[in-house]
Amino acid sequence: MPDPSVPPTPAVPLSALLAREDLALRQIAGPTDPDVVIHWAHTSEMADPYPYLLGGELLLTAGVHIPEAAGSGTYFDDYVSRIVEAGGTALGFGLAPVHDTVPRALVAACESFGLPLLEVPPRTTFSGVARAVWQLMAQARLAELRRVTEAQQSLAAAASRPDPVPSVLRQLAQRVGGWAGLYGPEGTLIAAAGREPGAEAQAALADLTGVVRPRTDATASTPDSTAAVDGRTAAGGGRAGAAPADREAPRERGQAASAPASGAAAPAAPGIRAAGVAPRERGQAAPTSTAPARSTAAPASATDTVAGAHLAAYALAPSHGFVLGVAAPRRDPADHTIASVAAVLLSLLTGEQQSGTGAARTSALVRLLLGAAPEAVAPLLGTAPWLVVHARPDSSGAPDPVAASALGAALGSPLVDLAGDVVRVLVPADREPAAQPGWTLGVSDPATPAEGPAADTRAARALARARATRTPLVRHGARPGLADLVPHDEAASHARALLGPLAHTPALVDTLRAWLSLHGSWDRTAVALAVHRNTVRQRIARCAALLGTDLDDPDVRMELWFALRQ
Repeated sequence: MPDPSVPPTPAVPLSALLAREDLALRQIAGPTDPDVVIHWAHTSEMADPYPYLLGGELLLTAGVHIPEAAGSGTYFDDYVSRIVEAGGTALGFGLAPVHDTVPRALVAACESFGLPLLEVPPRTTFSGVARAVWQLMAQARLAELRRVTEAQQSLAAAASRPDPVPSVLRQLAQRVGGWAGLYGPEGTLIAAAGREPGAEAQAALADLTGVVRPRTDATASTPDSTAAVDGRTAAGGGRAGAAPADREAPRERGQAASAPASGAAAPAAPGIRAAGVAPRERGQAAPTSTAPARSTAAPASATDTVAGAHLAAYALAPSHGFVLGVAAPRRDPADHTIASVAAVLLSLLTGEQQSGTGAARTSALVRLLLGAAPEAVAPLLGTAPWLVVHARPDSSGAPDPVAASALGAALGSPLVDLAGDVVRVLVPADREPAAQPGWTLGVSDPATPAEGPAADTRAARALARARATRTPLVRHGARPGLADLVPHDEAASHARALLGPLAHTPALVDTLRAWLSLHGSWDRTAVALAVHRNTVRQRIARCAALLGTDLDDPDVRMELWFALRQ
């Protein structure tokens, strides 16, 4: 789970801030490690800023708090040690208006405690430094989003090539600057691309794939199943790494290997290896057990760091046991997002392609590309109902691909479409969408693939109503009972006749529908349609004139609502 104290923006290298010529900052003490990063800038003249720091700050001070006799005691050592204890990244000291130079005792303290000390010239304001930090963060965020978007496009193109699995692995390895491999259900390496990691990292990654691979109770709980493990078989039949007894398991290193889901036993290091490699690959006979094998829950992903390589494993199509392994020189949110996209594509390629469902979807896509009508292709996708979800972020501005992917993952579906300021997600009808923090959702009623366009329209209406009523999630209601009493053809014919005067003006029809659904509220209708309330009044007056009826009459409203629902 992400740390709530860390902002959702990339950190800024301290070296990038020092490189800004307009600031003219100069580092005069402390380490010059290029990996030092800052998350924000904070100004404080407190003698003890510890209670007000979250960690990762560039703390700015003009030295107002420094007493006259500070240089002869332990004041500066105490001051710097508290900043380091609070997690401060660097200290910026302004030369004006209190001090003409940086106190030597402060320089010595920063050097002693390993805290970078920056000299801020008189012409550079603290607010200018803070603004530069946020500008660098915005530039880094934009570069991150551009990188993720380009990677998504290249991975999707690779998945459509004649050799999709190797192509996706090559693209993934190139995008993360490392190595990517596909492991089969038995733990063997099937395909790989990129710079191969060292033997120790490769062996640890093979172990890590066992953490996310579904296990059975017979395998996970049989003590003898992990005995006398003397090594791991690498790709090509060679042995890689030291004996498991000499290697630490991912969780024993204290790294971020994901914990099993609730109810699953956390296996020790040998148990992880047993899950990752079948007994016959170790040269041992599998132990016998009379108990029936039951699937044991496993995490969807796990991470570790070994010999300077950042390792990650992602479960693909869990029912088939394929796993994606990634070894890269770094690990940041963009790399995780790119690897997650590749995992989704490989899940489709390795999982569903083995079933009739995958073949049917491939056939449907081919027929659509060759010009077949959607209604003719829909039967290939099956008759299971789907829900269409329309979502808009509560914040201003259009959603980005990273946020859209995260929303799809939260709703439990990889079928996500980012179109302008609206994200559309297809969710199986047996999964009940829940309200998501920071989003406003509109959910359609269950619909078959052939009814998709109509469900898409109903989801859009539900979203408009949710935004108008400031409700986090609105579901499209069931059809009224009155509709079931009238044959559909007759009801549709009546609706066409009644709404005929508005048929050539879609804006009037949409406005009338929204206005009636919101009980005649001008303000809420204006919000739902993103127009001015006077525009709503004019359109409703125009509807009343064209229909030649009194829209204040509840009987008229009921009949029009019935017609608009057809």
